[in-house]
Amino acid sequence: MKIAFFDAKEYDIPPFEKYGKERGIDFKFYETKLNEDTVGLAEGFDGVCVFVNDRVNAPVIDRLFGYGVRVIALRCAGYNNVDLKHCFGKIHVVRVPAYSPYAVAEHTMALLLTSVRRIHKAYIRTKDFNFSLNGLTGFDLHGKTVGVIGTGKIGRIFIGICKGFGMRILAYDKFPSAEGVEYVPLERLLAESDIISLHCPLTEETYHMIGREAVDKCKKGVILLNTSRGALIDAEALLEGIKRRKIGAACLDVYEEESDLFFRDFSGHIVEDDVLARLITMPNVIVTSHQAFLTEEALDNIAATTAENLVTFFRGEICENELCYRCGNIETCMKERREKCF
Repeated sequence: MKIAFFDAKEYDIPPFEKYGKERGIDFKFYETKLNEDTVGLAEGFDGVCVFVNDRVNAPVIDRLFGYGVRVIALRCAGYNNVDLKHCFGKIHVVRVPAYSPYAVAEHTMALLLTSVRRIHKAYIRTKDFNFSLNGLTGFDLHGKTVGVIGTGKIGRIFIGICKGFGMRILAYDKFPSAEGVEYVPLERLLAESDIISLHCPLTEETYHMIGREAVDKCKKGVILLNTSRGALIDAEALLEGIKRRKIGAACLDVYEEESDLFFRDFSGHIVEDDVLARLITMPNVIVTSHQAFLTEEALDNIAATTAENLVTFFRGEICENELCYRCGNIETCMKERREKCF
């Protein structure tokens, strides 16, 4: 089988070449993202492999379908960049639901510790042999209240890490799944949390869930953590909240308008996104470029699961990681009807 691999980075290629060779998959790697301008590169392929910032909208899907592409393999958990409704009846979509939840949860805590203990500032100072401690006072995490929005695999692991620090946990999720955790309404979580960490998917319902109204309901000086999806937070509302001292700090591994910025080097250019530029200049904001997933273990798991998804699909079997517009996830079909939707 021949698969067009879009938005390829140098760290993607070794594990995918390894599992491709083992499973009989010929990956063709393209640095460019998949969108309406580049979709022509997929002609002659059986499937495409895409990441978080590839744009798989209706025009792209129609072109892929016309080329005879049968499957879209997401090498990530989120799928908000794919029009699943338009895919239905045309092209199958598979994903990697959990590549390394530990990687993302641990990165979230790393961002938090860096912020509250001013590690990023101390690092820069000592590089200049400035060993003053003025302005580096932090605070203990022990005894603080952390609100976790979304208690899937990553959220639950982050909760476990926070418990290890002796923190009080409040959680919000439409479908509570974690044991031994106090679930509360979202408004109470916002009002009582010293730290709020987002670990939920991006849907129409969660889009800008942290906006002006939510920020107003938060404790003064709250720290916001987002290693999930950028558009969970209204970036302009975040900037405004920081400026009026309502938000004490923000740690972001994702950003609402990241698709044309992240994973690329703009060090010699002027970034035209004024909101992001202002956020980065603020001393209480830490931004990493969607790297929470980036561990050796995660990269290997992503490649292994993607290869298995593709092999399972082309064998004509039901893939447990297939997404379906009709039922949300084809696992429902497996449990109830034991058949594919199309």
